[in-house]
Amino acid sequence: MARAVSEAQDEKTGGRQSLVELRAVDARYPLYGSVGTNPPGRLADLLARRDGVWGAVADPVLLARLDIAPGAPIRIGEATFQIRAALTGEPDRATRIAAFGPHVLIARAALADTGLVLPGSLIHYHYRVRLPPGADVAALRRDLAATFPDAGWRVRDPDEAAPGVVRFIERLSLYLTFIALAVLLVGGLGVANAVRAYLERRAPTIATLKCLGAPGGLIFRVYLVQIMVLALLGVAIGIGAGAVAPFMLGTVLAEVLGWRVPAIVHVQPLAVAAALGLLSALAFCLWPLARARAIAPANLFRYAVAPATGPGFRHARTTVAVIAAIAVILAALAVFSASERMLGAWFVVGAAAAFAVFRGVGIAVVALARRLPRPRGVALRLAVANLHRPGAATGSVVTSLGLGLTVLVAIALVEANLSRQLRDELPADAPGFYFIDIQPDQTAAFDRLIASFPGARDLRRVPILRGRIAAVNGVPPGQLTIPADIAWVFRGDRGLTWSATPPPGVDPETDLVAGAWWPPDYRGPPLVSLDAEVGEALDIGPGDRLGINILGRTVEVEIANLRRIDWSRLGINFVMVFSPGLLESAPQTYIATVKVDPAREDALERAVSERFVNVSAIRVRETLATVVTLLGRIAVALNVAGGLGLTVGVLVLAGALAAEHRRRVHDAVVLKVLGATRRDIARAFLAEYGLLGLVAAVLAGVLGTAAAYGVVGSIMHLTFRFLPVPVVATAALAAAVTLAGGFFGTWRALAHKAAAVLRNE
Repeated sequence: MARAVSEAQDEKTGGRQSLVELRAVDARYPLYGSVGTNPPGRLADLLARRDGVWGAVADPVLLARLDIAPGAPIRIGEATFQIRAALTGEPDRATRIAAFGPHVLIARAALADTGLVLPGSLIHYHYRVRLPPGADVAALRRDLAATFPDAGWRVRDPDEAAPGVVRFIERLSLYLTFIALAVLLVGGLGVANAVRAYLERRAPTIATLKCLGAPGGLIFRVYLVQIMVLALLGVAIGIGAGAVAPFMLGTVLAEVLGWRVPAIVHVQPLAVAAALGLLSALAFCLWPLARARAIAPANLFRYAVAPATGPGFRHARTTVAVIAAIAVILAALAVFSASERMLGAWFVVGAAAAFAVFRGVGIAVVALARRLPRPRGVALRLAVANLHRPGAATGSVVTSLGLGLTVLVAIALVEANLSRQLRDELPADAPGFYFIDIQPDQTAAFDRLIASFPGARDLRRVPILRGRIAAVNGVPPGQLTIPADIAWVFRGDRGLTWSATPPPGVDPETDLVAGAWWPPDYRGPPLVSLDAEVGEALDIGPGDRLGINILGRTVEVEIANLRRIDWSRLGINFVMVFSPGLLESAPQTYIATVKVDPAREDALERAVSERFVNVSAIRVRETLATVVTLLGRIAVALNVAGGLGLTVGVLVLAGALAAEHRRRVHDAVVLKVLGATRRDIARAFLAEYGLLGLVAAVLAGVLGTAAAYGVVGSIMHLTFRFLPVPVVATAALAAAVTLAGGFFGTWRALAHKAAAVLRNE
């Protein structure tokens, strides 16, 4: 199969045209699966030559763009094709997430008639090989490399047939894994708070059972069974929803990715998820249960004011040991079940460190509140006293709120970085067009056309030919340790050019990070200017040597300088720019960029395609719009996943404060009996919540940013940028919603009649 980029034009009107990705296939295509067409038909028959006209099958997007239907003629290059059917499915479409334009399938024999196959044309040839069952793919790859050492082929087996898709799925999987671990942690905090609140409400019942002779072990087991039954029910609901979700989301994913992902129920991930859920519930409920076990019978008469006591030393030691063992199992499951074990390991370490930090901060807040001078205002004095009173939940609230906010800030910042990198804005100085495959004998006429076209400006045209890096200081790429972020440089051929002076936009004073540019009249041994990112990744620089294979011949060049490249400006850039004297005599074509007023883009494209049928025009704005649309859909999926994590976190945090409802009812009643107004009590509780929220939010912003930096930079290998808006907005909004939920519970507590509450004390 040959793949090329060209223009398709409505043959009847001669006006409407579109950039397409042309795929010339032979009679055996496809080896696996089938090509979907409308109307249905055998692909070889649809593409066959009839009455001197070749057939074509085109993407429906192209038909809509040209406003044509099957049966209409279109012109591609110098040949006329008849659209025989609309292309509804390709078995290998998943190997390419994005393309230059709508796909058009033609017969392999028809490619020569288009006039597009010229020296230097941007054409890729793909060979699909079906091996017999049991064939040794690795041995075949070794044989190909040994037999054709200088071919520069890219050989992919089924495990790596779509590296772009694999990289995308890996990044998405990392993000979803991070959210899953974060929700697991926040959910565990929710379990601990819910169990603590439930057992505090059951304190009179537990004290009554103790009075009737029930041992602590029996009480522990009874409530443990209750909690684990509820946990098992919740896990079953979650597992059921997780098993059904792929089937329900299949259509949505197909629209986002461009192909349908088969929905399959995998037992192992569901089993791991169930184990994580049950173990989390068990680990986070054991300490509240141990405290409930230690409730004294006397609490039957003073449970509302008696501070909760911890278990005795022997039971505490046993409980801590069991919790530690479960935590180790949970950590191991989280690490080994994560798509990236390093992410799981760092998450476990980070969560433990954050827990210790917030626990320490909670203790420090209590100690500081105890030592502060008494404020003058009644509300503030009550708020400070509540922070360090006997039985105050300051430590647990700071820990729960702080850890939860840290997770939410990290999720928001990771999602914001991914979305920013997916949807960077189009640079203001980006060119309007790329023109490729300009032949040497067409350059003068092409320049004149652009110069005379109204609204066209800033023409830049450079020669280009193809070559690949065959050695670095004499070492073949296969023997090098190549970082993943520059591996693309060694995959197949790269565009090469030469220049006597630095390329436009390159400042020798600031953009050459090592070495210097050669003199304009340099005619010595061949030199090359290398992308600084590649040089730094390989630890090479000026004076080192590269072996470059050009048209089957390997030449050795010396690195003269390392050049910083700003790829985001979308101008013409090359990883390697050579000094004059080496490449001029090799077969070459030219590429050009032109800026033009948006309203004149159609006219310029028509003028170039009519004069130079072999020259393809790539609209930068249109191409980026297609990519941004696709990535925008992906960003929506990221936002949904992140929003789910944020929603769960906020609900759990609100539950942490709602757990204090019973104690707030008692406090409100006592204060009302002593003469405090509802306004005074509300202001006191609001000040208390505000102080706790402020401390937790500030520290969570710092720790959440650090966590996001580690995930984006060290795990995903992307450029991290601190974005203050998501950090401040998430921390402030989550804290506000959480504290509002807690305050709502307090306001409900203020509505209780004092007599009714005191009668039950």
